[in-house]
Amino acid sequence: MKARERRTAIVNLLLSSPEAISGSKLSEEFGVSRQIIVQDITVLKGLGYDILSTHNGYIIQKSPLKERVFKVFHTTAQTEDELNLIVSLGGTVVDVFVWHKVYGKMEAPLNIFSELQVKQFIEGVRTGKSSELMNITGGYHYHTVRAESNEVLDKISDALNEKGYIAPEI
Repeated sequence: MKARERRTAIVNLLLSSPEAISGSKLSEEFGVSRQIIVQDITVLKGLGYDILSTHNGYIIQKSPLKERVFKVFHTTAQTEDELNLIVSLGGTVVDVFVWHKVYGKMEAPLNIFSELQVKQFIEGVRTGKSSELMNITGGYHYHTVRAESNEVLDKISDALNEKGYIAPEI
């Protein structure tokens, strides 16, 4: 994993974690030394991420990243294309959620930001005993997508719309 990808992954982990993550845990997760993690955190702070170092580990207070929720609709066969489209344009697929008429909001974290992760996710779904969350709502689902700017999110929105993945408003 390259430094830029690792830093993106660190940001995604910190944003999705309800508690502090230690430098040791991060170094173990990414197979690098704690010194490399400290350097990564320093670079991320320089990029505008408000990361606090506490006795329990790192916490991200505020992110300069933008987020948008997309309501989408597609088949299971189109999932890989949808996810690759988002990450290829610079987005991170933070989660997937559906609104079930009985159970309410059902969600799962994804934190997918690379084509390799898309491939791993698709392989996990294809070889697993479970199906995608969207199948309980007939293909309709939502993704929270995170990117560096609203312009990137606009490009993602346009591309999803062009492919017909944006769910029609009812």
